[in-house]
This record gives sequence, structure tokens and C-alpha cells, in this order.
Amino acid sequence: MKLECKHVWENISGYLDKQLDLELLAALERHLESCEVCSAVLDSTRNILVLTADDRTYELPVGYSERLHLRLTAMIEREGSL
Repeated sequence: MKLECKHVWENISGYLDKQLDLELLAALERHLESCEVCSAVLDSTRNILVLTADDRTYELPVGYSERLHLRLTAMIEREGSL
């Protein structure tokens, strides 16, 4: 079984949870050995899982939310005028 990247991305969660049949699991591992992009997606997904499982909270810098809101509003307005 030969997989394309989109098939790997669709099955990353199952791969991490070890909930794939053996044939698909073997195909994913072969693909990951040779594909830097999919390996990076896998590493990023693992990192996200680690970060979201972390119970620590972080204080945002003063004014961050307001600046973010203003930037998003400006981007939306620019895209709407194109």
C-alpha cells in the first residue's frame, strides 16, 4: 500500500493513538521514513498534544488581546476590499 501525504495527515491521530490496522500502520511508517513534510506534521502534532495536556496557564502581555483584535479586523477588512 502506497500512501500520499494527504492520507498520512488524515491518519495522524490514529497513528499516535495506535488505532490503525497493521497494514495501514506499516504503510504510514514507510511513508514517514522518507517524507520530511509528513514527519514534521507528525512532530508538530505530538508537540501540540503535549502543550494542550499541560495544565500550566500563561499570562498574556498587557494589551495583547486588543492588538490582536485590531490586526485581525484590519486583515478582514483588507481581504474584503480585494
